[in-house]
Amino acid sequence: MLVHPDFNPIAFRIGPLEVHWYGIMYLLGFVSFWVLARLRLKDPPYAGYGWTTRDIEDMLFAGVLGVILGGRLGYVLFYQPAYYFSHPAQIVAVWDGGMSFHGGLLGVLVAAWWFARKRRVGWLELVDFIAPMIPPGIAFGRMGNFINGELWGRAAPAWWPGAMIYPESGSLVPRYPSELYELALEGVLLFALLWWLRSRPRPRGFIAGWFALGYGLARFTAEFFRQPDAFLGYLWFGATMGQLLSIPLILLGIGLILWSRRQPLPAVAAGA
Repeated sequence: MLVHPDFNPIAFRIGPLEVHWYGIMYLLGFVSFWVLARLRLKDPPYAGYGWTTRDIEDMLFAGVLGVILGGRLGYVLFYQPAYYFSHPAQIVAVWDGGMSFHGGLLGVLVAAWWFARKRRVGWLELVDFIAPMIPPGIAFGRMGNFINGELWGRAAPAWWPGAMIYPESGSLVPRYPSELYELALEGVLLFALLWWLRSRPRPRGFIAGWFALGYGLARFTAEFFRQPDAFLGYLWFGATMGQLLSIPLILLGIGLILWSRRQPLPAVAAGA
């Protein structure tokens, strides 16, 4: 039987400064966005937009703010609103943990709207541009969850391959390593799909739609293995909060894909 490694959440110290693995994972996610975005600039129609590395850096800066602010506010509003409304000073205590991917995604969409307005490009075209670069950041985030020994899975049969004991859970029950399942589904698999889709010109909203549908399905599936938050448990019809928040994404993704199929290809592709 596997046992979750007792990782030290602190990667290293510089004097009084403690650098945590989770923070490093966030940094790697942002670096991967920067690297992939530079490659994405060569794809049509973006190659004709005249964007430079400075534009990518501005885009990333806005996205970082969106992830942090949206992720924190999403956690406050979706997961523990009663507690945080009673303890408003704790809302800014991000160092104590508590981030929501769905909230972070909303924050990124708002940041994309701001950037698109400043650069005078279509908001949906910009979302199509950034969508393939998001899954690697998700993968690094899930690795951070695994290192921290958090968001462990539900109880698993002893014969289940890879079943793992999480001492942090307070029991010796073997569990699904759900963080690694999410890493594979929401990070690696979704990235492979979106990066392949961007290899050819697509109508507006097509890649954004597949991101929403792909992430929604991946998260909904992974939640069957993940232990629900103790303060929430199972909600409507036995679903978890993560599943309930993923249903709108799935519906939005299907709607965007169907809508995009009626849109023309980018002008660059039509003339190629």
